[in-house]
Amino acid sequence: MQLHLSCGALGIKADQRQAVELAAKHGYDVVDANAAWLGGRSDGELQDFLGWMKSQNVGWAMAGLPVDFRGEEAPFRDGLAKFPDYCRGLKRAKVDKVTTWILPSNDMWTYRQNFDLHVTRMREIARVLDDNGVRFGIEYVAPRTLLVAKHYPFAHTMAETRELIAEIGRPNVGLVLDSWHWYHAGDSAADIAKLEPKDVVSVDLNDAPVNVPKGEMVDGKRELPGATGVIDVKAFVGALEKIGYHGPVRAEPFNEAVRQMPPDQAADAAMSGLKKAFAS
Repeated sequence: MQLHLSCGALGIKADQRQAVELAAKHGYDVVDANAAWLGGRSDGELQDFLGWMKSQNVGWAMAGLPVDFRGEEAPFRDGLAKFPDYCRGLKRAKVDKVTTWILPSNDMWTYRQNFDLHVTRMREIARVLDDNGVRFGIEYVAPRTLLVAKHYPFAHTMAETRELIAEIGRPNVGLVLDSWHWYHAGDSAADIAKLEPKDVVSVDLNDAPVNVPKGEMVDGKRELPGATGVIDVKAFVGALEKIGYHGPVRAEPFNEAVRQMPPDQAADAAMSGLKKAFAS
C-alpha cells in the first residue's frame, strides 16, 4: 500500500511543489495531483518537475473530478465538454486516478431516478477517463446525519455502490473505500473480502469520536486513524491486505485540531496515525 499525503484532507495549504517536499520529508509515497497547475506547465517544465518528483521518491495518488454530475443537466454538460482536455493533461503528467464521492440523499430525485442519472453521467465520465488510461474511484458517504438531511435517500453502502458501478459497466471504475463510511454503513471485513484488488481505487483511513452516538456523528468531525478505537481499523486494513490491495492510503480526519497544526506537525500526525493503523 502507498502512504498518501493529502494536504487538503489535513487542512494544509501547499502548492504542488510544497506538497511533494512535505511528502518526501515525512516519508510519504504519493501526493494529490493539482491538475490545473500541471496543465499550465510547458512540456519542458513538466518533464523537469516529474524528474524532480522521481528524485524525491514521490509519485501521484490521484486528482479530483471537475465535472458537476450531482445537479442540473446544463452544468454537467458544460463540465463534460471541457473534461477531455483535463484528462489529456492528466495523461501528460502521468496521473492515472481520479476520485469523487456520491451524496447519500437529495431533494430532487427518487432513488431510482438518481440511480439512473448517476449511471448515465458517470458512464460518460468513465469513458473519457478510460480513453486516457485513468481509473475512476467512487466513494459512498454513509453517516445518518447526511442520509436524512434531504428528502430522498440514495446509495450509501458498499453493496449499493457496487451495484451502481456494475451498471456503469466500465472496466476502469472502482471503489474509494473510507473506514469512516464503512463503519457508518455497517459494512464489514467480510464485505471487503468479496472484492478483488482491481475493485478498489484508493483508501481513506479515519477514526470516530468517543462519547458521540453513531447516529449523531457529523461527517466533518472525525479523528486520525487509530486515535480512539471506535472504528475497527485492524479489521478494515487487515481485509484490504488479505485481498492484496496496493494503492494509495491516506488519513482524512477532517479534524479541527489537525487543521490548526503547522504543516510539518499535521503531516507527522497523519503519518503516525497511518503507521498505527498498519501496526495493528
